Amino acid sequence: IDRVSLFETKESLYLDATTRRNLEILDNIHGDQKRTLLGVMDHCVTPFGKRRLRREVSEPMLDKSAIEERLDGVEELKSREFMREELRSVLRPVQDVERIAARLACRRIMPREIVALKESLGIYPTVRDLIESCESVQITSIHDRIGSFDDLVKMVEDSIVPDPPATLEEGGIIKEGFSQDLDELREIARGGKKWLLKFEEGERKRTSISSLKVAYNSVFGYFIEVTKANLQHVPQDYIRKQTLANAERYYTAELKEFEEKILTAEEKIKSIEYDLYVGLRERAAQHTNAILETTRAIALLDVIQSFAHLAAANNYCRPVIMDGAKTVVKDGRHPVVERILEHGSFIPNDTLLDSDRNQIVLITGPNMAGKSTYLRQVALVTVMAQLGSFVPAKEASIGLVDKIFTRIGASDDISRGVSTFLAEMMETANILNNISEQSLVILDEVGRGTSTYDGLALAWSVVEYLHGHKKPRTLFATHFHELTRIEDFLSGVKNFNFLVKEWGDEVIFLRKLRPGPSDQSY
Repeated sequence: IDRVSLFETKESLYLDATTRRNLEILDNIHGDQKRTLLGVMDHCVTPFGKRRLRREVSEPMLDKSAIEERLDGVEELKSREFMREELRSVLRPVQDVERIAARLACRRIMPREIVALKESLGIYPTVRDLIESCESVQITSIHDRIGSFDDLVKMVEDSIVPDPPATLEEGGIIKEGFSQDLDELREIARGGKKWLLKFEEGERKRTSISSLKVAYNSVFGYFIEVTKANLQHVPQDYIRKQTLANAERYYTAELKEFEEKILTAEEKIKSIEYDLYVGLRERAAQHTNAILETTRAIALLDVIQSFAHLAAANNYCRPVIMDGAKTVVKDGRHPVVERILEHGSFIPNDTLLDSDRNQIVLITGPNMAGKSTYLRQVALVTVMAQLGSFVPAKEASIGLVDKIFTRIGASDDISRGVSTFLAEMMETANILNNISEQSLVILDEVGRGTSTYDGLALAWSVVEYLHGHKKPRTLFATHFHELTRIEDFLSGVKNFNFLVKEWGDEVIFLRKLRPGPSDQSY
């Protein structure tokens, strides 16, 4: 296999392990992969397409032109619903060609796998024909990369039976008519069954033993079995082979001669079948690189149709990709949470972040008001945009982000002597030491692991540092109501809060983000 070209190398959006965990990109703490970004985005229909999507979601793109090309492909398939659904239908029966080809390259492929490979490769020309009329650069490129394997498909079709055994040892792999020598030996073996029936019938007549039978087992070979009640009728030319509790087993010179002939034929059949299969496997292995190249192209096509299917089903919009450090989202939604809630019940919110007057959005409000959902929502919309996917919003303009950092939730690691507060400070320090002008920073409740005034001082100093150092786009949620006063001192900080209504002793969450600080500390 050409290992260098197995995966395309590209510069990607940096998501560290903490960010992937906090944003629930691939997994969540409950082990429910359906409630992750990958789970929501995965509408791929091939095994290798699903693996490609997992890699893509882990490493969103940083190249604007590459993202635009991907978005063009998604938009084309989104607008051509009939083609998209036909493509999904055609791709669905395709087996895991990527893994089968890897086993083929290692000469470990079994007969059933090579038939599965043949059937899948036979579908590839239909896929190529389906997308022939597409005009987007990426899908056109995929069309050109889909190779033809007619010779390989015909070779397997002509040589291997449609439903071969699981292993090479069982035999019965090669089709009738493929090898003259093999067909002759099989005829001998098939003729042997007729000979045995005729021999058994003749021996019953000769001995007048109606219960006499001729049989075979792998230990003693062919034998004549006579019950003990009929032993007085056994002829002189019978040679004893085995004694059982209720019967005796014999053989004759004629039966022994037949046994040698048949067993020799069966061994030769297995040997010839094995040699023929190995030869076929070697010829098929010469196509490995071409198979993998084509399969990688179809994996990408599967990812693009998955994005198109997602966008069409969930009313997503095409994001505008910008070079500047600015994020503008109108009526943005959390892609995972909105799928969990009743249809239409998720409350969308706007976002405006830049490197100037709206660099840091400071969000206040009570627990359960929607702060954490909103923080993750903005990050996930950014990730989806840089995957080349449509996003859950009415409109979205995303300035390219090189790194996303998150500090969400309380955690500790007692075995390493790391308290909740120390874990929080280590994660915050990592963020502050690695940010750039293009980064997106998500901070939730920094400073809550210690006393109120120490925590407030830490949160205040972190906001000051982010404001004065490289100016990354930042969302900062806090319960420190006093922190909202920092807007008076730093021009790039803007206060926002989640709207709530108090009705008697109850707090009603409206889930709507509005400018200004919350009117009280919760």
